[in-house]
Amino acid sequence: MSSAPTCAQVLMRLLREYQVEKVFGIPGVHTIELYRGLPGSGLIHITPRHEQGAAFMADGYARASGKPGVCFLITGPGLTNAATAMAQAYSDSIPMLVISAVNRRADLGMGGGRLHELPRQSDVTRGFCVWQHSLTDVGQLPEALARAFQLFSAGRPGPVHIEIPIDLFAAPMRGQLQDYRASPLALPAAASDTAVEKASQWLKDAERPVILLGGGAQEAGEAASRLAEKLAAPVFLSLAAKGVVNERHPLCGGANLSFDVVRERVENADVVLAVATELAETDRNLVRGGYGFKGRLIRVDIDPAQLAGNCNPDLAICADAAQVLQQLDRALPDGDAAAREATARQVALLLEKCRSEWWPGSEARFPWVEALRAALPEDAILVTDSTQLAYNTNHALPLYQPRSHITCTTGYGTLGFALPASIGARLADSRPVVALIGDGGLMFTLGELAAAVEQRLSLPILVWNNSGYGEIRDFMDAAQVAQEGVNLRTPDFVALAQSFGAAGCKIDQPQQLGAAVAEALQRDTPTLIEITADF
Repeated sequence: MSSAPTCAQVLMRLLREYQVEKVFGIPGVHTIELYRGLPGSGLIHITPRHEQGAAFMADGYARASGKPGVCFLITGPGLTNAATAMAQAYSDSIPMLVISAVNRRADLGMGGGRLHELPRQSDVTRGFCVWQHSLTDVGQLPEALARAFQLFSAGRPGPVHIEIPIDLFAAPMRGQLQDYRASPLALPAAASDTAVEKASQWLKDAERPVILLGGGAQEAGEAASRLAEKLAAPVFLSLAAKGVVNERHPLCGGANLSFDVVRERVENADVVLAVATELAETDRNLVRGGYGFKGRLIRVDIDPAQLAGNCNPDLAICADAAQVLQQLDRALPDGDAAAREATARQVALLLEKCRSEWWPGSEARFPWVEALRAALPEDAILVTDSTQLAYNTNHALPLYQPRSHITCTTGYGTLGFALPASIGARLADSRPVVALIGDGGLMFTLGELAAAVEQRLSLPILVWNNSGYGEIRDFMDAAQVAQEGVNLRTPDFVALAQSFGAAGCKIDQPQQLGAAVAEALQRDTPTLIEITADF
């Protein structure tokens, strides 16, 4: 009879059973026995250069694929290094499974000065995890993983943290390795017949309906488009939902909720259907205060608490976004073609007016937005950091497919996201990926360029170099605050990229962007494209 499998071996087996393909992590002295279970498991391990990069890669992987991103972290500093990226994923409801080590059970809470010891380690992640568990017995592992993947499947997703004492990695488990199977996952929840009947009647009777889609509607784009056509209703997207509805669709008003002309259209609707959106200030470009809805508000969200967040609805439906929109689509009759055409003309006029509300400097950057749209393949995934040009692409660069816009410019809004997240996205999907990051943000996670080179990723990395934190400079100037801490010395980015083994080039005109991106997509290594426009 073969020997009993270890906890580490069963962990790897169950991850593959749950369809995990790649894991991101940096081995450490505390996780040696964890890694003993990796060879032969079928899992592919990606090594970043910092644990923050590991979690950002897992985040990008999850957003591009729709499947949970998985991290392996060491005790103490490994976990705290990843905390910022986990908090970003929590803010944006991104499924992420973090498996970390923790000190031996006999040492927990003793303050004995053990290596990597962090008293009450699980407390660190409590504020930005949807669930966490500390294993005290190897027999808990299958149930802990099952709970995590149930949350990813049927609840509002976010990071799950499972910490395993280092003395349990090599501990034996019962039975044989092949005995361990994934638990069947719950199906997404549908709405009740009563809720669908009431919502469909309100929408059918509406004269000026509006549909708002948030980041939780990634699988609902086709149903939302059909529903908009039946209702002759405009569709507006949060930044997290950009691309969920094809922005070529004549009824799609894009991610333009920050502009007054769109806000006015939404607030004066007689019925608003808000699906999987927080109705948060970051969807409205830091416009504080909730919407002043004059008509009825129908909210749909998988999270019951979210149904009352920021704005109370007239009808609350706790269910999966795609399920509800499909139910409403089936319940409503076909609409009027003339009404659709009239709404399409209104949407086109609104989009034209939005440009007049852009903040200073945007007009100078608009040729770069147009050049980037022309350079991007139709099915490309655009990954953006908090940088000036990205604030313009959020609104002015149309995207045509779900999961084509990965950004940290909403919610938590950390810097340094785009480079590692684009690596994760590229490893998740065969679609082309293009990253857009500022010179300041790039310096946060520059080391991850080495991981992209190792993986031989075709990845254009656009660096908007304004020699500092340009957006904050502008805010300081507007507030008549002396510029302090925002003007930075930048390295020779092209030479730095080449030292990693990547390609690099500099451009300073929008018309150069198309050729630079096209050439980068042909290489089997990342290409850093430094944009040195003086804005």
